[in-house]
Amino acid sequence: MDTALVWFRRDLRLRDLPVLNAVAEAGARALGLFVLDERLLRPAGEARMRCLFRSLSELNERLEGRLLLVEGDPVDVVPAVAREVSAFETHVSADFGPYGRERDAAVAERIPLVATGSPYAVAPGTVGKTNGQPYRVFTPYFRKWLGHGWQMPARTGPETVEWLNPDEVPVRRATIPVPGPGGCTAGEVSALKRWAEFREDGLADYAKMRDRPDLDATSRMSVFLRFGNIHPRTMLHDLASSRDRGAEMYRRQLAWRDFYADILFQRPDSARGNYDRRFDHIRYDSGPDAEQAFSAWCEGRTGFPIVDAGMRQLNAEGWMHNRVRMIVASFFVKDLHLPWWRGAGYFMKHLADADLANNQHGWQWTAGSGTDASPYFRIFNPTTQGEKFDPDGEYVRRWVPELRGVHGKAVHALPDGRPEGYPPPIVDHAHERQEALARYAEIKGL
Repeated sequence: MDTALVWFRRDLRLRDLPVLNAVAEAGARALGLFVLDERLLRPAGEARMRCLFRSLSELNERLEGRLLLVEGDPVDVVPAVAREVSAFETHVSADFGPYGRERDAAVAERIPLVATGSPYAVAPGTVGKTNGQPYRVFTPYFRKWLGHGWQMPARTGPETVEWLNPDEVPVRRATIPVPGPGGCTAGEVSALKRWAEFREDGLADYAKMRDRPDLDATSRMSVFLRFGNIHPRTMLHDLASSRDRGAEMYRRQLAWRDFYADILFQRPDSARGNYDRRFDHIRYDSGPDAEQAFSAWCEGRTGFPIVDAGMRQLNAEGWMHNRVRMIVASFFVKDLHLPWWRGAGYFMKHLADADLANNQHGWQWTAGSGTDASPYFRIFNPTTQGEKFDPDGEYVRRWVPELRGVHGKAVHALPDGRPEGYPPPIVDHAHERQEALARYAEIKGL
């Protein structure tokens, strides 16, 4: 029987994995492979690494120990493994990110590389305007995305193919590192369990409650999607029979994920630079004062309770509620006048669910420099945002212990003064709002 490599990347699961059907149809047995790639591991923080290692551990368990783990540059080690087992093909889920495309093209020059499926419901580059141009605005993209539709979930599991024992492969194996201390729920079993719980208990109220960080009202599926523990197609299939507002809103969130992946695919330079090149000319602060402001933001010591709560949650959990992500990003760019890519870089380092397309373009949406961006003059007032979305102050008190003695929504404006140990505001929001608008006016006509 012929042998094929199954090179796992962002698809750490066995259910609904079309790659396995492609191998089975080729009549081959499979060797499961994962490469510990330093270029991907180096930028990842502890939270993301814990989730990766737990996902790999579970995948290995489901394969009864038959996952081959190696270290090195995939361009070198994947062809080397393929040669050792005389693999006639190497099968992958397509990668559409800038680095992934470059890496896969280099591997494909050395060995036959077969891509089946992708991490998205609708792969980047599929949905476009009638003139062939990509969409820059989400709403028409969403309509076209819905009309295009997606495949049915693939019927696959560990039994779909015969798996080769990696002990028979004469290559230097790596071991799956033991995750460090700290919580991270990851892996296919946990993903399916959490998704079922959310559909049962959270979906009906999702549209109404999803912006409330004080409530457990979001799906918490972002980490599972990040590592491919579940495919969005599986989720969309489960939502197909539901027409309530919660299901409609959740479909939109999955579409946003595909939209940002499509934007990054069309414009890979937007991972590090402004999609709207006018913003290359906007003034940002620099120097010692700017660095102090950056440190205060990172540590959750800005004196703005909702901002500080969000940053402390990020540092402690490796996760932050999406509404709060927008609030802290707006504060970073428009109150502190710091470049969005520095804040985005901090998120990429510390978020367990960090996804390049979602993260970078979410930040550009807030900064005003991206496609379909929030207008630059939309500047979140962190105090009123806190009062609106954390109306009883529970979220702030949970993460800012200095403020636990302040009752109700007064925890946001602190009208009776600041408790000992909690810092004063590092900026005057009203003044910085005007400054941000002035700086935008300087580039508006470019």
